[in-house]
Amino acid sequence: MAEKQDIQTIGEAMEGLPPDFQFFAERFRTSVQPGLVAREVDREAAVKKQRNFAIIGVLLGLAIGVGGFFLGEDIGMFGIFIGIFTAGGMWAWGSMALGKLAKETKLMLIQPVSQEFGISYQIAPPVPQDINTFRSLGLVPGWDRAKYEDQLTGARNQTPFEFFEAHLEEKRTTTDSKGRTRTTWVTVFRGQCLIVKFHKQFNGVTKVYRDMGMLNWFAKLGQMGKGDKVKLEDVVFEKAFEVFSTDQIEARFILTPDFMERLLGLERTFKGKQVRCAFAGGEMFLCCEGKNLLEAGSMHRKMDDLGRVREMLQDFAAIFLLIDAMSQRLTPDALRGPNG
Repeated sequence: MAEKQDIQTIGEAMEGLPPDFQFFAERFRTSVQPGLVAREVDREAAVKKQRNFAIIGVLLGLAIGVGGFFLGEDIGMFGIFIGIFTAGGMWAWGSMALGKLAKETKLMLIQPVSQEFGISYQIAPPVPQDINTFRSLGLVPGWDRAKYEDQLTGARNQTPFEFFEAHLEEKRTTTDSKGRTRTTWVTVFRGQCLIVKFHKQFNGVTKVYRDMGMLNWFAKLGQMGKGDKVKLEDVVFEKAFEVFSTDQIEARFILTPDFMERLLGLERTFKGKQVRCAFAGGEMFLCCEGKNLLEAGSMHRKMDDLGRVREMLQDFAAIFLLIDAMSQRLTPDALRGPNG
């Protein structure tokens, strides 16, 4: 009886997911959940360690800060800085075990899904080759250093795709009036990148930008000589997106209301912003600025918490639904449609 209740609870957590995700309910009950429950003791120990180190760090930081004032006001101010630094360092040290467990939990949830769909997963991949194409298409700015993670490579219903997360930073150096230089690293893009490879070349290049208000002027300026603005048939999406293309007919054929709704849905699911994409060659390049996806979530919840399971599956489903919306539309025969 209890076993049946478990399946019902998992089923409720998976409501709204695509039908081909239903395999996970049984997989979770038989293999994933037991593995997670077995690590619950480790989670509790790691949380306790983090809490204890945080308390010690705060007390030690206060002692250093207050003690510094007995040696003079200037030393006291320096002592406060050292105290804050010490408290932060102790908290980070105490969090190492929890961070390691979070990565292991993430793999325990991702691997059953990736294996089911025949997808390769790398938590810390090498530099993706297509990142330079994103830059050349104007979807991401230039950068001086980068970090990549959570790469998925495979095919969805025979449509090849690649997904990865990128954190791009630009090095900026400033000089003050006394000739002193200061170097800082500024994040210019942090979010998700998706490449979908279709079975036929596009005739033109079409770019879709989320409506950016005043920043639209810069988008238009960057498109000069690279295509004309496309007027969308749906007034709702006309207000939400700016579209430029070198082939107006093809652009209208590609950008169906269903696809545009999927774009907005992806942005909502990813809790991101400024989603944008380009169709060039035989591929779609899409990026969305936002928080990290495919994460284990708060480790202050139980290991087998169904909330973290649903969040992970929703991330996968959002990627798959977008690919489905395009691959079903852009078959080789359909792509010949707009211009014969």
